[in-house]
Amino acid sequence: MAEGQAVDIVALGEAMVEFNQTGEGGGRQYLQGFGGDTSNFAIAAARQGARVAYLSALGDDPYGQMLRALWDGEGVDHAEVATNAEAFTAIYFVTHDAGGHRFSFFRSGSAAARMTPAQLPRARLASAKLLHLSGISLAISPSACDTAYAAIEVARANGVKVSFDTNLRLKLWSIDRARAVMNDVIARCDLCLPSYDDVVAITGLSDPDALVDHCLRLGAKVVALKLGEQGALVADDRQRHRIAPHPCQPVDATGAGDTFGGAFVHRWLQGDDLAQAGRYAAAAAALSTQGYGAVAPIPNAQQVLESLRGR
Repeated sequence: MAEGQAVDIVALGEAMVEFNQTGEGGGRQYLQGFGGDTSNFAIAAARQGARVAYLSALGDDPYGQMLRALWDGEGVDHAEVATNAEAFTAIYFVTHDAGGHRFSFFRSGSAAARMTPAQLPRARLASAKLLHLSGISLAISPSACDTAYAAIEVARANGVKVSFDTNLRLKLWSIDRARAVMNDVIARCDLCLPSYDDVVAITGLSDPDALVDHCLRLGAKVVALKLGEQGALVADDRQRHRIAPHPCQPVDATGAGDTFGGAFVHRWLQGDDLAQAGRYAAAAAALSTQGYGAVAPIPNAQQVLESLRGR
């Protein structure tokens, strides 16, 4: 996609370079990849056919250059991603054991964490169909949180829809602050994409329907609750659909929720009803678990459609 072209989705947050343990070499070998929840989301949406732009900041370093090359290859417009020569691009490591995958982040003080509202490309935001952000976009620093709120204000003032993925990371902020900020942002969004464990933590509820009701009651227009191996529950104030998990052979679930979100938002913007968008997104997320890393295994639209037909 040419830089500056009108886009469907603008995603705001922190992109990262990933080093993912492969299980080879006695656990000492790592596969270099990419991550950052909103960047994963942006790439997932772009691979389904959406026109996507990304808003963030990178260090003037090799990792930042690698991310720009990635977005070039994926057709994600990064013209509005700033370069901060006084900061660095964040990285993280993924290790695997019997309990699942674990993350180790090196991000405190990153370029993305130093974003400010003054840096927002307001015209770019105002011309999009949808702004996407996450709990991590809000949690990495106070200035990043202020920037996310300013972006929401620009979007709402210009009729741009807002989607929000909770992505709770308690290493970044306290549960009390996360609860207050997330509930406030859920009230301001059109589409909420929470993960089950996240909303259990901030509400104390456990029933999926009650969790969906909580988000709708706050003000979200549509809720797509991600239930991991149990599929998803999608709803608005008139309908509710339980989405069965799509068959797969998982090896690494890193980024599966981001893939679900990018696929769901794209199909929803294209006019799919909630059940259709949910089934498509569940298939995309399942396929993304069949390879290592957050980005490399994300399927494209043809792969998702073929898998749905095969089922």
